Amino acid sequence: MKLYALLLTVATFTATAQSTLKPKIDAETKRINDKVIEWRRDFHEHPELGNEEVRTAGIVAKHLRDLGIEVQEGIAVTGVVGILRGGKPGPVVALRADMDALPVSERVDIPFKSNVTTTYNGQETGVMHACGHDSHVAILMGVAEVLASMKADLKGTVKFFFQPAEEGVYGTDKPFGANAMILEGCMENPKVDAVFGLHINSQTPAGHITYRPGATMAAVDNLNITLKGKQTHGAYPWSGNDPIVAASQIVMGLQTIVSRNVSLIENPAVVTVGAIHGGIRNNIISEDLKMIGTIRTLGVEQRELVHRRITEIAEGIGKSANVETTVYIESGYPVTYNDPELTKKMVSSLNDAAGEANVNVKSAVMGAEDFSYYQQKAPGLFFFLGGMDPDKNPDDVAAHHTPDFYLNESGFHVGVKALSYLVVDYFEMGK
Repeated sequence: MKLYALLLTVATFTATAQSTLKPKIDAETKRINDKVIEWRRDFHEHPELGNEEVRTAGIVAKHLRDLGIEVQEGIAVTGVVGILRGGKPGPVVALRADMDALPVSERVDIPFKSNVTTTYNGQETGVMHACGHDSHVAILMGVAEVLASMKADLKGTVKFFFQPAEEGVYGTDKPFGANAMILEGCMENPKVDAVFGLHINSQTPAGHITYRPGATMAAVDNLNITLKGKQTHGAYPWSGNDPIVAASQIVMGLQTIVSRNVSLIENPAVVTVGAIHGGIRNNIISEDLKMIGTIRTLGVEQRELVHRRITEIAEGIGKSANVETTVYIESGYPVTYNDPELTKKMVSSLNDAAGEANVNVKSAVMGAEDFSYYQQKAPGLFFFLGGMDPDKNPDDVAAHHTPDFYLNESGFHVGVKALSYLVVDYFEMGK
């Protein structure tokens, strides 16, 4: 009887604590909603590429300091880490927002349209937040303000990661983005117990949330194949060894990996050749040729299988054509993997934030995310927040990374609430 009474007391205490904080979160979220939208529009008008987010980082750091949050700057070049120590002991939770924009020229006619230009990969281009990272930064700034307002009631520590270069840094061979943040110690001192993040989605209704337990976004690897044949006159192909014909056979051969080697009932995979460079004139069979592409997989064994088969197929075809073939696969982001146990525990937080009817499990995404690096260091949950006009059809709106990318801002408050709820609920659960 005493044990039952104790359990009832604990359960009642936990529920009371949650019901005390969530109304406060709701009120604070409503109070700052206009500020979140203003921040997002400012960042959208002033986008910065990876490792160049100086202005953005400066605004973030000042905001965190004004809230009384400990601030570390210059992490992984331009990253900012904020540490909010709650008034009570407990776990450490990390929240992440990426800050970088893309080399895309904006076509959307909005008052805060980006007119920033730059030279990227030798070409003049515009700079645009064409993947919604401006919204991620603004939402996390809002979460920081909400949680700082109830610091004394927090049962743990919150670390805010404002990360540069999620989209990569052109021409560098050094670690960048999340990987660099981790190498510089962001997951330590204090050590992170769980990490949460969101990504806006232009093809999901505003304010809706989608998620997936387990493998959520694909691992990404860069494919490089070089072929060296024997150059000859185009009128006498039998006098040389043609790398172009071999390359065309390799492209077709690689498609059999997905159709004949990968178990698609378990996880999909993608092998795409994005460019072929070879030859200079219509009547010369070139000596050299280079192919580049991308590989997407959703599991460790699958990744190893696909890599092995790419090498076997390319080298085998090259050998049959008397063409020297070299395959180099550059490893990129690992699989974005939502810890199943953590996800199961935290779904109620998402339901409370968006309404259960507006929270759904989604299919795996073949895009990649460097949030996956954090999840290798601590259990994590990465979910998606809708940013589409509710009356639109997903097939009719612009995708991410395009000049016409557009976000409906009406659901940003759901993102602020969701991340804040995840923190306080996780604190209530303890480690």
